Amino acid sequence: MPKDAPPRWDRRMQQRLARGEAAALGEFYDRFASLVHSLAHRVLDDEDAADQITREVFGYVWENPDDYDPKQGSMRSWVAKLTQCQAVQRLRQSEASSYAENGGGSAEELEQKVRRASVAARADYIVTSMPAPLRAALELAYFQRRDYRQAAADLSITEDEARRRLRLGLQLLSTATIRPPEGAAPPGYGRAL
Repeated sequence: MPKDAPPRWDRRMQQRLARGEAAALGEFYDRFASLVHSLAHRVLDDEDAADQITREVFGYVWENPDDYDPKQGSMRSWVAKLTQCQAVQRLRQSEASSYAENGGGSAEELEQKVRRASVAARADYIVTSMPAPLRAALELAYFQRRDYRQAAADLSITEDEARRRLRLGLQLLSTATIRPPEGAAPPGYGRAL
């Protein structure tokens, strides 16, 4: 798992992208392509659609590097939010047209499917936006089934600190199911591509 990009890296990358440095886009792609693709695939459950979203997101970043605002968070968070919004929008469009063509399903079923995908994408976004120490503790607990004592030993931190990180990480994740009001995304982070 890549380490969090320092803010200095984010600012330099934005400047390089704004100057049109193709090497910067390659570096940006190398760092975030797996994140973008996995988030898109999580929402759409379709490899080809996830590939398309990945191309669209990186195309958008290339054409609009000034839309990134370091005051709103890291570049990692920005690209994750762009991906989430684009993938959910694509899911909504594809499911609506599928329901219209097949005559099956109701608007309510469509909204439930989109809502479930949105919650999953939001949870992924929350995890990718967490500081590395919180994310590491949650990954140990979830993927490796470590309790707080084992996580503390693995991370070389106190048990109290491990409990604090796990509690805070879980509190953040619990917000994934809370629907934000329409248009409540941070400026520049929720716009369609």
